[in-house]
Parts: sequence; C-alpha cells; structure tokens
Amino acid sequence: QVQLLESGGDTVQSGGSLRLSCEASGFTSTYPFNTYCVGWFRQGPGLEREGIANIDIDGSVDYAPSVKGRFTISKDNAKNTLYLEMKSLEPSDTAMYYCAADACWRFSRWWSSGFSDDAYWGEGTQVTVSA
Repeated sequence: QVQLLESGGDTVQSGGSLRLSCEASGFTSTYPFNTYCVGWFRQGPGLEREGIANIDIDGSVDYAPSVKGRFTISKDNAKNTLYLEMKSLEPSDTAMYYCAADACWRFSRWWSSGFSDDAYWGEGTQVTVSA
C-alpha cells in the first residue's frame, strides 16, 4: 500500500524559511518511487488546491510563478523522499502543503489543475506564515 507522509510544516514569521519532506513507502519493485513524477501542492484558506512545484524522473523541475525563485524542489531516490525548500516566506504562502505522485504520462495532464483522484496523495502538513 502506497503511503506518502509529509512533515516539516510549522509557523514562521514573514521572511523565514522551512524545509518540507515527503517520505514515500509501499511502491512496488516493478514501479518504484523513482519511476513516478512527483510534486508539491498547497491549499490556502478558502482557495483551491494548486500545484507549486514538480520534478520528473530525469530531475527536470517546474514551478508555479508564485513560488519560482523562492522554493526549491528536490528528491532523494535512495531515501524515497521528496523535499521542498522554502525561503522568503510570505503570509500568502500560508496553506496546507501536500505531496503527490503519479505516472508521468498522466501527471503532466493534471498538475496545473491541482488535483487528480488517480494520484497518490499525502495527508498534508500545515505551513503558517505570520506577518
């Protein structure tokens, strides 16, 4: 059974930094974690879930304009872990942050919309940025 477990969320002041982690488990030997496209998503109060960063199986990354230059996505395939380094945090970054994994041919079709029932999702970690 595939499981994604996010951690690292906290309350920080504006301008601060955080590092989120997403530990993956339960992937098969035929389709291990490193064969999936993975990404970070967030859902702020009263807002829809949005994709903010993703990384594909060859390491290519993409970011939403709202976080580009401030956030960095990376993964350690040996540890089956996805990371999100966040700097220069702003109150508008306050949200529940989720990681997700999906087959790459499918991931690219829905990433910009922010959600897919076909993907594996974690339960999220809360980030709160105070002014």
